[in-house]
Amino acid sequence: MATSTTKDTESLRKSSVKAEHGTSVGLAFQQIRDLIVHGKLAPGSWIVEGDLSDRLNMSRTPVRGALYLLQREGYVLEYRNGSKSRMIVAPLTKEDASELYPIIGRIEGLAGRRTALLPERERQTLAVQLTAINGKLDKIARERGYDGPVIFDLDHEFHRLLLTAGSGPRLKAMHRAVEPQTERYWRLYASSIINELHVSVKEHEEVIAALVEGNADQLERALFVNWENGCRRLAHVIDIFGERGSW
Repeated sequence: MATSTTKDTESLRKSSVKAEHGTSVGLAFQQIRDLIVHGKLAPGSWIVEGDLSDRLNMSRTPVRGALYLLQREGYVLEYRNGSKSRMIVAPLTKEDASELYPIIGRIEGLAGRRTALLPERERQTLAVQLTAINGKLDKIARERGYDGPVIFDLDHEFHRLLLTAGSGPRLKAMHRAVEPQTERYWRLYASSIINELHVSVKEHEEVIAALVEGNADQLERALFVNWENGCRRLAHVIDIFGERGSW
């Protein structure tokens, strides 16, 4: 009996250590990703495990595990120079954006189809919320009163409401994995995209109109076009100001 109890205790201890390690990796992943998304780890910069460990007040083990996950999701890249390799923060490039934006456009388009099938009362309520948000964006565009964070927050909320209304757990999980990567572009290039904000406002109006009509095909298409055109606008800005972190 004593031997069995000892084994059970050891098993519980190992499970606890494993769970604690998993939690630490998850926490490190979230914190490092936030540093990358908010530009506090600049595109193209070297990643030093020891520096990150000190910055996050964690051991290197969860940081290393988090970097593996971040590499898998495209936030960091392995840069090889001969026999040596190091991790770098993924650059912001036209090629990367041209892949990211259509992906998230398709995800939100699928959510939009489901949203268009909601009961009319729910769609009308959502349309009122979206119209209020878009009105604020329109005011900023007309008055040319640039405030990057406010523009981002409003646009983000517009899309979040649509996604939440029409997506299940799988679509939401896919969106969470990709959307922060597009946020990196928004935050670094937003000040240069302000000139085209009125175009995005018009595209939002088409989204709202499709929602009110309950037209699934039109709503899916309007959301995808908003992201597709956003990618074109971004590409134009990158052509002018250059890519960030390219080697």
